[in-house]
Amino acid sequence: MLYKKYLGDQARDLPGSGLLFPLSVRIHANDSGLVRTILSVNEAEQSITFAGDMPQGAYARLMMANFDRLIDGAGHAAESSKLPGASAPPQLAILISCVGRKLLLNQRIEEEVEAVRDALGRDTILTGFYSYGEISPFSTGGKCELHNQTMTVIHLSER
Repeated sequence: MLYKKYLGDQARDLPGSGLLFPLSVRIHANDSGLVRTILSVNEAEQSITFAGDMPQGAYARLMMANFDRLIDGAGHAAESSKLPGASAPPQLAILISCVGRKLLLNQRIEEEVEAVRDALGRDTILTGFYSYGEISPFSTGGKCELHNQTMTVIHLSER
């Protein structure tokens, strides 16, 4: 199995070690990738079950987790959630982070929340939860899709 060859010694710890090596899946070469996490491995069938659709004929890229980039990504999600031209920071932000990120980052998970705090400011109230996948657009105006190992930031303000 190609996936096991890529993982080397860490393949013996599948499916758990798969959190470190998700797949980026794209329908077309120029699409934004959707991250897919391993849920289970069937040795008899030589198959892997992923969280989310794996369309036939899609492009797949093996990824490797980078803790600093995951934390920076949370800050970027918060930045990109801001409304252009908003005169004040959001009053409330709801953070939805994949439980896979929590398992990966372990004790560094607080840094993910701090990255959001830094992006939105100290006056924004933060709340949130861990999920088993997030449904949101990849970027403003995009279509909503299921993502794994991501953080989605929603913010609210009253005028």
